[in-house]
This record gives sequence, C-alpha cells and structure tokens, in this order.
Amino acid sequence: MASVSQAAEQPNSITLNANMTPIQTKLVLLGEAAVGKTSVVYRFVQDDFQENREPTIGAAFLTQRCRLEDRLIKFEIWDTAGQERFHSLAPMYYRNAQASAVVYDITKAASFEKAKNWVKELQRQANPHIVIALVGNKLDLVSDKLDLNAEEDSDKIVESDNTDEEAAPAAQREVACSEAQQYADEMGLLFFETSAKTGENVLETFTEIAKHIPLEAKPTSNQTTPSAGNARTELVDLQRRANASGREGCSC
Repeated sequence: MASVSQAAEQPNSITLNANMTPIQTKLVLLGEAAVGKTSVVYRFVQDDFQENREPTIGAAFLTQRCRLEDRLIKFEIWDTAGQERFHSLAPMYYRNAQASAVVYDITKAASFEKAKNWVKELQRQANPHIVIALVGNKLDLVSDKLDLNAEEDSDKIVESDNTDEEAAPAAQREVACSEAQQYADEMGLLFFETSAKTGENVLETFTEIAKHIPLEAKPTSNQTTPSAGNARTELVDLQRRANASGREGCSC
C-alpha cells in the first residue's frame, strides 16, 4: 500500500496575512534513492530531521505555506520515492506541476547524473513554464574548507596527545559546487546546496522557488492540484501499477 502523509502546515516563523489569497502551487520532488528528498521536505514543512527515516513508498503528500511580500504561496508537495520501479509513473506526479526540486547527493556523482536525467525529462514533458531547482543535499557530510586547505595542511605536522578523540573524517565530495552551478546556469535552473540535517539553505531553497512562481500560477479548473483526500486514491492506483511491473525496488 502506498503511503500518503499530509503534514500540518507550519508557518516557519512567518506571520501569515489572513487577507492574502494563497496561490496554490504543485511542487514535485524528484531524485535518486537515498539522496534525502524526504528529509529535505520535512525540514521545510516541520523543521524536523530524523537520522534513520523510513523509505518513502510510492509518494507522500504534504503542504506548506510560504509568505512573500507580494504573495502567499501554498505549496502542495509530492515527495516521490526513488525506487526505479516508480520511474515510469513519474509523469503522474509532475503533471501540471508549477515547480520541482530535483535533489542529488553531493557525495555521490551518480546521483548528480540521475538528477540531470530528471531535469531533461521535466523540460521535455512537464509544464513548459515549470520552475526547477537543482538541490545538492548532504552538505553537512563534507568540509569544503578542509578540501581547500588540504595542500597547505599536508605540509604541516600536527602533534597531539588526544589522537583517540580525533573527529571522524568528512565524506568525500564528488560533485563540485562550481560544476553543479555551471550546469544549473546552462539549463536555466535555480541552484542550492542544502543540509536537511542542519537545515542549512532548506528554507532559502523553497523561498526562492516561491519567488519565481508567477502570480497567475493558480491552477485552473482542469489543472487542479490534488487534495489530501484524492491524493490517497491516486497513490493507491499508482502503487497497483508499480506492483504490476513486477520489479524490485531499492530504498528511497
């Protein structure tokens, strides 16, 4: 059974204007398994992080509001699973979406290549005016400062009597920020590097997406964003299709 969750809307310390009509905005998260899509969106919606979060099965549906000076964006978010067997169902999620966050893991080059494939698919098949943000997650795992100073530090001999208390080495960055930024510029994407664990740049990412949503982006009668109720019905149907494919999936 596909899981559907709708998190309570959290203001993220933003005072909402009761007289401002929300612009409903469908946003889909795409990316390879285990890049942290669910962690990113829960950091945005609930300001929460769980170290060992259960994999997403099918997709999850959440909502959150983002208030700007001139508009109030109500994000209706589809957090998709990263399992390969669900890939063919992706159009059901990004159909009529006004925005997408394509997430990759900055410590895994393969996930960046997968993100590029998602970008190409969105630009080819999704709403031609869709706002796409390329999001490099897991910034907390790397230390760019150490990388930049590696050569200088290698010439120094550091003596310490507390060798047993040395910090664990940082993970190896496999996707340079400059490389991802260049790709984003070439493809006309927004670009951010985030840490769902610390919250770094997560709110900024969704706020910047909100700024790029056109004022007329509210769905028309034939492009309605699914509510929590009909989202459950649609996801059950998607899960049945996925099960019919007979392929095994990996964790999200």
